[in-house]
Amino acid sequence: MSVYQVQDKGIFHGLPVFDPSIKGLTAVVTGANGISGHYMTRVLGESPDRWAKIYCLSRRPPLIPGGLPKNATHIPLDFLKSPEEIAAVLKEHGVKADYVFFFSYIQVEPKEGDALWSNAEEMSRINTLLLTNLLEALPIASIKPKRIMLQTGAKNYGLHLGPAPTPQEESDSRVTLEPNFYYPQEDALWAYCKKHGIKWNVARPSFILGAVPDAAMNVCFPLAVYASVCKHLGEPLEYPADLSAWETIQVQSTAQLNAYLEEWSVLTDRAANEVFNACDDSAFSWGKFWPKLAAWYGLEYTRPNPDDEYTEITLRHSTPPRGFGPNRKIRYKFRLVDWAKQPKVAKAWQELAAKHNLKDKELRDVDRIFSFTDAAISWSQTVYFSMDKARSMGWQGHVNSTESIRDVFKQFVEIGMAPPLP
Repeated sequence: MSVYQVQDKGIFHGLPVFDPSIKGLTAVVTGANGISGHYMTRVLGESPDRWAKIYCLSRRPPLIPGGLPKNATHIPLDFLKSPEEIAAVLKEHGVKADYVFFFSYIQVEPKEGDALWSNAEEMSRINTLLLTNLLEALPIASIKPKRIMLQTGAKNYGLHLGPAPTPQEESDSRVTLEPNFYYPQEDALWAYCKKHGIKWNVARPSFILGAVPDAAMNVCFPLAVYASVCKHLGEPLEYPADLSAWETIQVQSTAQLNAYLEEWSVLTDRAANEVFNACDDSAFSWGKFWPKLAAWYGLEYTRPNPDDEYTEITLRHSTPPRGFGPNRKIRYKFRLVDWAKQPKVAKAWQELAAKHNLKDKELRDVDRIFSFTDAAISWSQTVYFSMDKARSMGWQGHVNSTESIRDVFKQFVEIGMAPPLP
């Protein structure tokens, strides 16, 4: 019989309680200024007895409210440099690591006029290089961690290419319709760990919820902008996509809960050398969420109307990741990318930014930032991660995704990126 101790922290429930004898550990967190590395640093920083030292490796420092945790140090590093150059920096700063958490990621420019992840070959080349350069640098710097955690994501199941088998389970076959950098990353990690006698974990989140200054690959920030501007203009919160997307189940993955799971996985002996899905384990659909979002801002809202005119996009693979049957089509009335470029929206944001002293006086990098939310809202394929594997090993973590999104909105307000909720 196994007995698990759990605890609640705010909106997060069922979090593990670790043996107090686990203490004095060192960790490397790469991509620390990104959404996942940011929250990993915060979670490890909550337990300075357990995590004596956290080395945050990224080109820019993570902008954590109140500053870095006292047990954390930022070291500027670019993982596109050679392993020898990376190792020299690690040795210069005396870096030691019982555990490595790898979140580094580069979103390359998509092919002209194509979707966000269309440049699959270059995405695969450059993001695999980020990982292999660090791995090769570790022995040069005389660093041998006990465990290396790699975070990948929902694209592992080919969900960006169409419907995949539901629910998505860690044992599902790879989708080889086009290059996917998660696969060579996993292969590189597994080969390295086997060669050097190191254990590993892989975590696969869905759409990640969190608040960081660089809001790319972030569902929440464009939604906060959209609702704030609609409120400012006195317009209803119009849903951009069709009824199929409105009704589809789509699990969310709160960055802070992901980090709690990733800490649990590397510190749990029986979880060694395992892949885990990482999601909120919370029922979520845009149709259930949209009225709540409107209510937060005191807005009227619209539902999908089958009689409306929709733009229809045919996905480029006729056979979907599930391996049979037709692929689905994406249908939308409008895109947030185009909405954000309207003169009235730009003017409204400038007025809101001046009134609330926001950091961005104008909406920046609209194509990169807003297209991610457009993808999330318009997907009609089910994103339903099985959490059975992690649960069978003792993981009980949970957060209500709607509560989490509201909390993330408040965090964007705190860091001066979004107007206050009414």
